[in-house]
Amino acid sequence: MAIAKGYAATDASKPLTPFTFERREPNDDDVVISVQYCGVCHSDIHQARNEWGNSRFPMVPGHEVAGVVSAVGAGVTKFKVGDRVGVGCFVNSCIGCATRDLDYEHFLPGLTQTYNDVEADGTTPTYGGYSDQIVVKEGYVLSFPDNIPLDAGAPLLCAGITLYSPLRHWKAGPGMKVAIVGMGGLGHMGVKLGAAMGADITVLSQTLSKKEDGLRLGAKDYYATSDAETFTKLAGTFDLIICTVGTTIDWNAYLGLLKFDGSMVLVGVPEHAVPVYAFSVIGGRKSLSGSMIGSIKETQEMLDFCGEHGITSEIEKINIQDINEAYERVIKSDVRYRFVIDIASLAA
Repeated sequence: MAIAKGYAATDASKPLTPFTFERREPNDDDVVISVQYCGVCHSDIHQARNEWGNSRFPMVPGHEVAGVVSAVGAGVTKFKVGDRVGVGCFVNSCIGCATRDLDYEHFLPGLTQTYNDVEADGTTPTYGGYSDQIVVKEGYVLSFPDNIPLDAGAPLLCAGITLYSPLRHWKAGPGMKVAIVGMGGLGHMGVKLGAAMGADITVLSQTLSKKEDGLRLGAKDYYATSDAETFTKLAGTFDLIICTVGTTIDWNAYLGLLKFDGSMVLVGVPEHAVPVYAFSVIGGRKSLSGSMIGSIKETQEMLDFCGEHGITSEIEKINIQDINEAYERVIKSDVRYRFVIDIASLAA
C-alpha cells in the first residue's frame, strides 16, 4: 500500500492536524491521482465536527478534488497518466445492485462517500482530498475541460453540481425568474450557472454587501432579506427559488415569493428542523423540494457546460496549514467565495 500524507480530524472537538495513512492498493479498474487542489466545502466542517452525528474518526475531509493521473490499472480505458481529472462527493455507488444506475445513483442505497465512509468491503475507510494522493475507480473519475484551471475548477465538483442539478431539473432557462438564496460558495455558482442557462437571476442575501459581486457574476437583481419590505415587494415573483443557506431561516416567508406552481428547492442543510405550514404551499400549488449533488454522468455534463461557457468558481487559495483558520472564516462567511487548498503546501 502507498503511504499518503494529509490533514485529518481526529476528534470532533479538535483542530485538523497532519496525518499519515495508507491508501489501498490499486485494482485493474482504478485510477491513481496526484492531488493538486482540494476545495473546502461547509459540509467538511459539519462532518469534521460531527454536527450531523455520523462522523468516523480519523477523518480526512475533502470532496472537491482536482489533480493529475499518476498511474492507471491494466483495465482502465478512459484515462492515461498526465490527464487532468477530478473526484467529487462519492467514489462508488449502487453497491449490491445488479446494475449501476447512471442517472440516479446518488439517491440510491450503496453510495460510497469520498470520505467519512467505508469501501465496498465494509471495513476500509475512505479518506478525502486533503491529501497528496487518492485511488478511485475509473467510473467515478471526472475529466476537466482544457480551459478550466484545476484550482478554480475544483469547487465545481460539489458546489457546481449541487446548483447545476436543480437548475437543470427544474428547467431554468430564458423567461424563467430564478432566485438564489445566499451569496456564498454555493450561491455564487447558482448565479453563474443560472445566468449561463439564460434564466433571469435574482440574489436574495442577508445584506447588500455582496451586491456588486452578484451583479458582476450574472444576477439581474439583488435584494437584502434583512429588509422586511423585500418580502412584500417580491411576493409572487419567482418560478424557482434555490435555497443554499445552511442556517435556520423562515422557509414560509420565501415560499411566499413563489408564483403559482412555483418550486422552492433546498440544497443547504440547516442543523435543526425548520417548520413549514400547510398554508405556505397549498394556496398556490407550490412545491418545497430538495436536491443533492448529481450523478457522475450529470457532473461530467456540468463540467463540459462550464468549459463551454468559461465558468469557474471564485476562489481564495490557501496552504493546508491554514485549514483551521479557513473553517472559522467559512462559518463567518468571510470568503469570496470558496477556499481551495494548494496541496503542494503539504510538502512545506
